[in-house]
Amino acid sequence: NEGNEYFKERDYKRAVVAYSEGLKKKCGDPELNAVLHTNRGAAQFHLGNYRSALNDAVQAKKLKPTHLKAIIRGALCHMELKNFSEAIAWCEEGLRIDSKEKKLVETRAKADKLKVNIKAVEHLPVPVTCFVSRGTLGSWVVECSERNIKLVLEPSNEEEEISDGLAEISLDGFHCDNATGARVHLDANGNLNWPVLFLYPEHEQTDFIAAFHENSRFIDHLMVMFAELPPWDLERKYLPSSLELYFEDEERAEMYELNPGHTLLQVLQHKRYFVKAGTPTVLALVKHSPFSEKYFCGKKVHRL
Repeated sequence: NEGNEYFKERDYKRAVVAYSEGLKKKCGDPELNAVLHTNRGAAQFHLGNYRSALNDAVQAKKLKPTHLKAIIRGALCHMELKNFSEAIAWCEEGLRIDSKEKKLVETRAKADKLKVNIKAVEHLPVPVTCFVSRGTLGSWVVECSERNIKLVLEPSNEEEEISDGLAEISLDGFHCDNATGARVHLDANGNLNWPVLFLYPEHEQTDFIAAFHENSRFIDHLMVMFAELPPWDLERKYLPSSLELYFEDEERAEMYELNPGHTLLQVLQHKRYFVKAGTPTVLALVKHSPFSEKYFCGKKVHRL
């Protein structure tokens, strides 16, 4: 009930925490637990944590295979993650339960169309890339320059001189979209919101946050993302307090540890952080784990 109240108020972070507390009680009622997973997945979805939302939908469907809300949520997550074949499969599963479910019918049709479009592009003789010239660059690029954020954008065939004010940014051109479809954007208050990708190399898993506010701290997102341990964490060690965050300086082949208490903006302003294709990326590893020690073997690591 507390989670539902937070959800109505659009306080999705607190809703996630409340639903997680309910799941920790392990009440033994599979239907109630399915609802808790579904509701938490909905809150995660509104936060842009599509991978976490999908994990909840999967768990809810395991507990109650006919739970349409969970199936719809799973299909929508796959759509956001550009997994169109999986989205179609989830829609078909739901339509076998209710053939007239409007949301599933619409999502199924949209997934079919996008899947066909992607196949058409894949069969073109040359790669198709959407470029934006200097004259049409979004205001967010200027905002990045003013914040001393360094961008590495996809090269264009149009070679143009870059103005002195944007000297540190490669602005020849860039993909109009990233792999997930989300884009950095300015909100009404003039703050940048970024799509951020979390990588978990030990398990080859990812999390994607569609709109990470530049003044939000990493630890705040970790507390929400790992309020309930993910199903792939069989050893139950991916706790917010146990994780270390890093970014890679590919040019120098060096790793830098981040302070989870820092905001996204503070990290992006690091002198060796370069944002590629408009999507900041961080790696998360468990402190002092055998995998972590092996992963960093032979690499130069700048620790806090």
